[in-house]
Amino acid sequence: MEKFKGIFTALLTPFDQTGKINFDSLEKLIEFNLVKGINGFYVCGSTGEGMLMSTAERIEILKFVSKINSGRATLIGHVGTICTNDAIEMACVAESLGYDAISAVAPFYYGFSFEAIKAYYQDIVSSVNLPMIIYNFPNSGGFNFTSGMAEDFFADERFIGIKHTSQDLYTLERFKKLKRKIIVYNGYDEMLLAGLTMGADGGIGSTYNFMPDKILAIYNNFKAGKIEKARAVQGEVNDIISELIKYGVFNSEKEILTKLGIPMGECRKPFLPLTDAGKIAIEKIANKLKEEK
Repeated sequence: MEKFKGIFTALLTPFDQTGKINFDSLEKLIEFNLVKGINGFYVCGSTGEGMLMSTAERIEILKFVSKINSGRATLIGHVGTICTNDAIEMACVAESLGYDAISAVAPFYYGFSFEAIKAYYQDIVSSVNLPMIIYNFPNSGGFNFTSGMAEDFFADERFIGIKHTSQDLYTLERFKKLKRKIIVYNGYDEMLLAGLTMGADGGIGSTYNFMPDKILAIYNNFKAGKIEKARAVQGEVNDIISELIKYGVFNSEKEILTKLGIPMGECRKPFLPLTDAGKIAIEKIANKLKEEK
C-alpha cells in the first residue's frame, strides 16, 4: 500500500490545433512531473477530460502513459464512464499495461440507485486482477459516497481506497476510521493541507501538473511536522487557484503549461476558451513561476 501514498498528478491531456491528442507534449508533461519527484499519475480522469474523449482515445492515452512512465511512478488508470462495458474494456487494457490500480467515478446522468452503482463497481473489479480506487466526486457526478456505504464496499479487499473530491473533510476522516485500513486521497487542491491533517494519505490534483514542486512542499513539510511552512505554501497555491477559478481552471492550467514551454492547446468543447483578460492574468502567473525556478 505504500506505493499508493503521496502526491499523484491528475494528468491533463494536451491537444493540438486540430483537436487531436498531442503525444509529444504529453511526454514532456510526464517527464516534467517525474523530474520534480511526484509519486504517481492519475490518468484519464476529470482533469484529463476523460469524459470528453472516446474510449479509443482513452485507451491510447493509457498505453502511452504506461510506455513513457516505464515503471518510474505508480499509475492509476481512471476507467469510469456511464457505460459499464466501456469501463470494463479500459480496465482490461490498464491491467495488460501493468497499471498499479484502476479507479472509476460512479455512473452519472440517470440517477442510478446505490444497488446499481454497487453492481457497476463489482462488474468492473471482477473483470480484472487490479485493485479499485473509488472516485467520489459528488458535486459533478451527483452521487455521494458516504462512510456508511464505504464500510460495506471496503469489506471487499479488491477495493483499496478512495479519491475524495469534496469539501466534506469530516467524511474523509471517517473513511480513515473504517474497520479495514484504506488509502484516502484528498481531491481539492486548495484543501490539500486540510485533507492531510484529517488523515489523507496524499492528494490527487490538477494544479500538480504545473506546480508539483509547491504541492510536494506542502506534503513534505506536513510529513516533517513543519505545519506553518506547509500552510505558507498552501497559501501560495491558493492565491494561484483563486485566479484560475476566475477564468476556467483547466484551460488556465493548460495556458500556464504552454507558457512554461509545453504546448497544451485548449480544452475540448463545451469548455470555453480563455478570454483575453484570462490570458493576461495567466501569463502573469506563468512568469512568476518562471522567476521562482
